Amino acid sequence: MNATLSQLVQIPADAGAIEGMLELPANAGGVVLFAHGSGSSRMSPRNNFVAEKLRDGRVGTLLVDLLLPQEDAVYETRFDIPLLTRRLATAAQWVVESRAAGDLPLGLFGASTGAAAAIRLAASERLGVAAVVSRGGRPDLAGTQALQALRAPTLLIVGANDHGVVELNRSAYDEMRCQKRIELVPGATHLFEEPGTLARAADLARRWFERHLQASVGKFAMMH
Repeated sequence: MNATLSQLVQIPADAGAIEGMLELPANAGGVVLFAHGSGSSRMSPRNNFVAEKLRDGRVGTLLVDLLLPQEDAVYETRFDIPLLTRRLATAAQWVVESRAAGDLPLGLFGASTGAAAAIRLAASERLGVAAVVSRGGRPDLAGTQALQALRAPTLLIVGANDHGVVELNRSAYDEMRCQKRIELVPGATHLFEEPGTLARAADLARRWFERHLQASVGKFAMMH
């Protein structure tokens, strides 16, 4: 399904602006903000593949670069979870205030370090995040306080062969007190490059968002 609205957006952030692509299908039932991982960008073919599948399920997407170009050039900055969380909050606030998507329930999709930022933002409960999905993420980097404070329904998708990261996700999962689920995708490693594995992850994410964004519509309307 092609988006009926496709808009390149500039979101003011600190000393510059972060750039993103907002795409909304007809009769969108929600919008998902993507937080990409370290060394990636909003052009990530994996995240764009997942985003397309979400739009097929009538869920809008905003893929955004959380770091300014000069920041992304510094390796350590890519792992600055407080900075990534702050930028994600800036982008989420833009969505909530936007004319196109402001009345839609908000979901967060995080990959790698972006998952930690998504969990921290959702745990703050500032913006009423309705659902969170992590793909190959590092939810452990969100920290115990955020993991235990998280209330939004959260799905952790991990490659079954992503050794080390599986264990980190299981540990984070055990600390979470929200509605939660962990899915190990058979045969997948960290980047879900194996045939069919990314499609499986995208399908899991789509089902999670469809279910929980729809369930939050009434509650979201009351908040706004």
